[in-house]
Amino acid sequence: MNIATAPNLRLTRRQFLLLTAGLAAGCQSGNNDAHPAARTEQMIDAGPAGDFAAEGVYSRFRDRGFFVIRQGGRLFALSAICTHRKCKLIAERDRSFSCPCHGSTFTATGQVTDGPARRDLPVLPARINEQGRLIVSLGIQ
Repeated sequence: MNIATAPNLRLTRRQFLLLTAGLAAGCQSGNNDAHPAARTEQMIDAGPAGDFAAEGVYSRFRDRGFFVIRQGGRLFALSAICTHRKCKLIAERDRSFSCPCHGSTFTATGQVTDGPARRDLPVLPARINEQGRLIVSLGIQ
C-alpha cells in the first residue's frame, strides 16, 4: 500500500513527527554503515621514545588532544581534554592539569582533584613500536 495514495490513512501530527524522526534516524545510521572505511583509528607518531626520557609532562601534543607523561619510569599518554565540557587543559608547573573554562583540576596521572569535572582523564593507548617511536591512539575517528 502506498502511503501517499491511501485514502483512509490519516496520521496525527504526533504520529507524523514520530514517523519522520524514525526515518531520519534510519537514514543516518545507514550512512555510517555504508562507509565503514571512513571511520578509522587515529594513530599519532609522537616521535622517538628517547625524546621523553626525563620525568615530566610533555605538552607539545596538547592541540592534538593529549599529553605525554614520564613518571616513575613509566611513559604514557593522557587526554588533554577536560571530562567536564571538553575544554583543552593546561599543564601546570607542578605537573598537574587545570581547565581554563570551568576550573577543574587533575593530578599528573589524571585523577580529578577539584570539580566540576567528576571523571578522571582517560589514559590513551600508547606503545613503542619496533623503530623505538611512541605511537598514541586517539581512538576511532
